[in-house]
Amino acid sequence: MAHILKVSNLKKTYSSGSKELTVLEDINFEIQEKETFSIVGPSGSGKTTLLGLCAGLDQPDSGEIELCGTNLQQLDEDERAFLRNKKVGFVFQDFQLIPTLTALENVAVPLELQGDPRAEEISRELLSKVGLKDRFDHYPSQLSGGEKQRVAVARAFSNRPSILFADEPTGNLDEETGQKVVELLMDLNNAAGTTLVIVTHDLELAQKTQRILRLKGGRILKTEAV
Repeated sequence: MAHILKVSNLKKTYSSGSKELTVLEDINFEIQEKETFSIVGPSGSGKTTLLGLCAGLDQPDSGEIELCGTNLQQLDEDERAFLRNKKVGFVFQDFQLIPTLTALENVAVPLELQGDPRAEEISRELLSKVGLKDRFDHYPSQLSGGEKQRVAVARAFSNRPSILFADEPTGNLDEETGQKVVELLMDLNNAAGTTLVIVTHDLELAQKTQRILRLKGGRILKTEAV
């Protein structure tokens, strides 16, 4: 099976005053199409930074990232944004819903950006799948945390992404709600055949994926099959 994400010799540093802080160093791994993959590690190990680099939201200092057959280092910012809109889905810890849009409108945004005439129809279908068919016209402020994350999950799948990045998707949810959201995420992912990459500190969640990459101090400790 072909790889959908390949990371080679990745390094990322940040300047902190006069000091240079190395956040990631010597990062190498591949993820195959349709694979479920998690990145785990303690707080400050570089997990979220790595996810941002893999998705083309940030640029490394050195090394290469190949996403969906394209070398991200050869693209400018607009080209990277275009690739993300076409091929990538996101679920964030803090939901990142647009407060002035209803649940239905939030899910439809990626499709409308692509000019998809079926935006509303697909959005209704996805919200129904995540158990929110009676919440189409509710605004984020009228939804519970679990409902907001369900809207975010529906939105992530709306543009039928090739790869979906989830950054601590249960981080702001209680345990029971978090488990329900994870089940939905996994079910939708299996049905769509999407590659799923989850950044989490929750080892129980990581065990639900096929492989786990363990980070510590910005370096890979090991990558293991579950």
